[in-house]
Amino acid sequence: MEKLVYVLWPEAGQAAADFALRARSELAAQLIELGCRGLALSLVDEDAEAVQGSRLTKMETPIAGLASFWLESAEDRGPHEERLEAACGRIAGYAVSESVPLLPEWKAGTRIPGIDMVALLQRPERIEPAEWLHRWLDHHRVVALETQATFLYVRNVVVRALTEGAPPYAGIVEEGFATEAIGNPAKWYDAEGDPKKLEANVSRMIESCKAFLDLGAVESHPTSLFAIQDRP
Repeated sequence: MEKLVYVLWPEAGQAAADFALRARSELAAQLIELGCRGLALSLVDEDAEAVQGSRLTKMETPIAGLASFWLESAEDRGPHEERLEAACGRIAGYAVSESVPLLPEWKAGTRIPGIDMVALLQRPERIEPAEWLHRWLDHHRVVALETQATFLYVRNVVVRALTEGAPPYAGIVEEGFATEAIGNPAKWYDAEGDPKKLEANVSRMIESCKAFLDLGAVESHPTSLFAIQDRP
């Protein structure tokens, strides 16, 4: 079984919240009918739109979200991609290896409370692939969990791109935060009422990120996470 992650962009002129509503109904039903498993949608709905001031992007048209699901084989993805392409202005698909250091209660058919911060990561050319994975998966994992008030942490290591022209992302990350933490560093870094802890956690996080990323190239998008199906 393989996990597939598709980055989704809306059609030209389509409001993200309108796209989110359509994705949760029509698109989700179509993908399920085709036999995908574990479908999850991270979407810029009305709740996520309220915190888009914390989005970091250089895209002319920001993403509308992610679609994640499992198939027995990625080679069977054709019908799923057809539905995704019909619903979106653009898609970029990847086969990934998933690691889940932290997962909240997962109930199919619900919105996971809080905000799902989607990060699209590129490997700097200055770092060899094996060393990059070591710095991200082994070292940064500890730092992220110890310095942030997260309740969800999903890391998708890109194995290969599936769609033509897909950006060269090496990793796709989802981190869940309470909505109140977005734009509130003290809450984000689990340091409310403790300026020294806040300073230390921010410094530690930035140092760790710089060790495996070019910070100016990181894409970070606040979304709402919908558990459409149970995870396999």
